[in-house]
Parts: sequence; structure tokens; C-alpha cells
Amino acid sequence: MQDIQKYVEENKQRFIDELIELLKIPSISADSKYKKDLLKTAEAVKESLLKAGCDVAEIHETPGHPVVYGEKIIDKNLPTVLVYGHYDVQPPDPLDLWESPPFEPVIKKTEIHPEGAIFARGACDDKGQMYMHVKAMEYMTKNDELPCNVKFMIEGEEEVGSEHLGWFIEKNKEKLQNDVILISDTGMIAKETPSITTGLRGLSYMEVEVTGPNRDLHSGLYGGAVANPINVLSKMIGSLQDENNRITIPGFYDNVKEYSEAERAKMAEAPFDLEEYKKKLNIADVQGEEGYSTLERASIRPTLDVNGIWGGYTGEGAKTVLPSKAYAKISMRLVSDQDWKRISELFTKHFESLAPKSVKVKITTHHGGQAYVTPIDTLEYQAANDAYAEVFGKDPIPQHSGGSIPIVSLFEKELRSKTILMGFGLDTDAIHSPNEHFGIWNYLKGIETIPYFYKHFTRLKQAEK
Repeated sequence: MQDIQKYVEENKQRFIDELIELLKIPSISADSKYKKDLLKTAEAVKESLLKAGCDVAEIHETPGHPVVYGEKIIDKNLPTVLVYGHYDVQPPDPLDLWESPPFEPVIKKTEIHPEGAIFARGACDDKGQMYMHVKAMEYMTKNDELPCNVKFMIEGEEEVGSEHLGWFIEKNKEKLQNDVILISDTGMIAKETPSITTGLRGLSYMEVEVTGPNRDLHSGLYGGAVANPINVLSKMIGSLQDENNRITIPGFYDNVKEYSEAERAKMAEAPFDLEEYKKKLNIADVQGEEGYSTLERASIRPTLDVNGIWGGYTGEGAKTVLPSKAYAKISMRLVSDQDWKRISELFTKHFESLAPKSVKVKITTHHGGQAYVTPIDTLEYQAANDAYAEVFGKDPIPQHSGGSIPIVSLFEKELRSKTILMGFGLDTDAIHSPNEHFGIWNYLKGIETIPYFYKHFTRLKQAEK
């Protein structure tokens, strides 16, 4: 694979242009009015797989958005890598905070990306990282460097909880059989510090609705006499954490793993500059659960966060209204053996108990998933380690991520194979936020590194026999 760097350099502009075209399509899975755009994106992904060398590429309908499947089987006696990614993206709101339109990609130089970064919704999460695998496949097929079989499963519902992916897997278990699942939907510590994500947090995503009077009321005539749902909701949410920022839901911490001092010391070896962290976020100080470092709070500890809250009048100027309803969306990131369905039930029971008689509460569970930990003493991990070492000249650092990919635990349960998370994004890439971007250097370095995983995985797997 000595020609991979040359191939990437020669095709650099085409790789960038192709990704930009994909990023122009607003494949927002959370909003039904973008259904046609999701279908258009799925078709574009299918065509890209065929052009990259897949012998088969298909669009599979589901009760929700379709799954794109592709494969190239060169020898059934060789190992098979299943690549997972997603083509759907988060809503771009709030639009007024974008420096350029979210679906009109632009390349801008930044302090971290002096060679330029592509700014667009989905640039890093996950169109850019998914497309690295398509281009890596192209290199391997065109240069006769594909050492094993490869399958692709690219879905369109990851950002809304992969609601129908389990349905698809159940109906296609034989088609999806593999020896390892490879995903790039995570990040690396820094451009000069490669890392492999070995732990993901789980997720429980809830929505609450608090109702007071049967209509909006005049805040002068009724204020002080009738419960204000926004005031009540704010107090209820405020009580979900104590003065040490621990979550107050009874039973919430029952299955949370407590790491030993030795394990925590090992995690602390990852390079981290707290002052630089605060500077990048433009904050004066950090906040979190008492007794844990910033890295621990963002990876091995569970959380509860309000993702959105609304009600009453929010337009320009003033309107003296006592609202009938107030709403909030609340997510809980989970760890170790916390079961997301049980946590959702505990949240529901506790939140209902907080409501005074003056209001009614409705709670909806949207979606969730289990936490996942990848052992580092496996053949699969060693292959990824060797791939990074060959390209970066140093071993990657294993690290726990604060993010969630709920379907990873589903993969292990249903397909009985391990998942390797080879991410190339950075924590400054603003995924899920305005001005999301993906460094061109990172994008191309991913394309360069991925083929080495195939090489080393096949080598180790064959040696195992």
C-alpha cells in the first residue's frame, strides 16, 4: 500500500468535490419534510459505492428512512469487514448562528485547520467520515489492494435513534454476517495524537410537557393565583441535580461502574489541557459532578442535560402572557450497565412525582441505547492499532468517548461481532452545532489510514487460523 499517499494526493480535489456535493443535500431525518432529500442522499450513497468498486449496491426500504447496502465479496474463505455509517444529519438550528449556510459547503482555513476545513451540516457527523470509507474502498479496488471481503450498511436514522435499524438487521442477518464492524463516527484526541474510541455512553432521550390552565392567560389578571407551567417546569428540572451536580433520580446510579484509582490514572494519561479546553469554549470555568475530572465527567460518568426548553411568548417585544403549557427535551448519557429503558422508567416515575397538583405532566420516551466498551486485547483492536501506527508513526491512545452510538451494542447482540471505532474528527469540529466542519487534513488522513486496517485485520485473522 505504498501508493496510498500518492493516490490520495492525486485525487484530493475530486475527493473534496464529491463530499461537498453530498453535503449540499439536507438529509435531516428529524424533520418529515426532508423525506425526499433523504431518498436523494441514499441514492447518491448507492451510486458512490458502485463507483468505488462494490459489485452490489442496494437501497432497502424500512418503515422509516432507507438503508443503503453494498458489498464486494472476493473470496468467501477470507474475512469480511462490515462498514457502518449514516447519511442523515442533525437539524441545523439555530440558523442565525451559522457563519455560512449549513447546506452550502464552504472551505475555510482555521487555526487548527490551516490547510482548510469544510463547513457544512454533516461535514464530520457523519457524511465526511462515512465517505472516507467509500474512497478507501475505491483505492483498494482500483489498485488491487483489497485483501478481504467488504460490506457497507449506511443508514438514514442514526440522528433519531436508529429506530428501524434493528428491524433491518433482523431481516438481513445472513446478508450482514461479518468478522468485524468498522465505524468512523467518533473522533481523535488531536491531529498529532491518534486515538481509538474504546467506550461509548448510552442514551435515554425524553420529552416532557407541563400543562397548567386550559388556555394562555393574562399575566396581570391571573399571575400569582394560577400556576405558571414554565415556572413549575424550571423548578422541576432544577431539582434533578443536587448541589454536587449528582442526579437525584432514585436508583439512577445503581449500575454505574466505579473505576479503580489505577484505571482512572491510566485514563488521565491522555493529553488534556484544561486551560486550553476552557479557552476553546470561551468559558471561565468548567462544571460537573463533584469528585471527577473534566475528562471523566465527559466519558465515564452519566449525565442529565436539558437539550431544549420552550413555552409562552418568545417573539420580538413583550407579551404579558401566563402560558398554558411548557415543554423540555432532556437527554441522559448513560454508562456501563445502566439499562436505558429502566432509566427512562425511573425518570418518568420521578418526574411525575415532582409535579404539584396545580399542573398535569405528560412524559414521552423518544429513543435510547446501551453503553458499549471495546476491549483492547483483541485481534480487531490490534489491527486498528497497527493501522494508525503505520500511518502516524505512533500507537493510538485508547479513550472513552462521551458520545453515544446506540446501535453498537445492538450489533454485538444480533450479529455477534466486535466493533472498532476509528474516528478522525476533532472535538472542535462543532458536530450538532452551528458551523460544523471537518478538516481536509483529517478527511484525507482517514482515507489513507483505513486501508491499513483491512491489511492488518486480514493478516491477523489469517494467522489465527
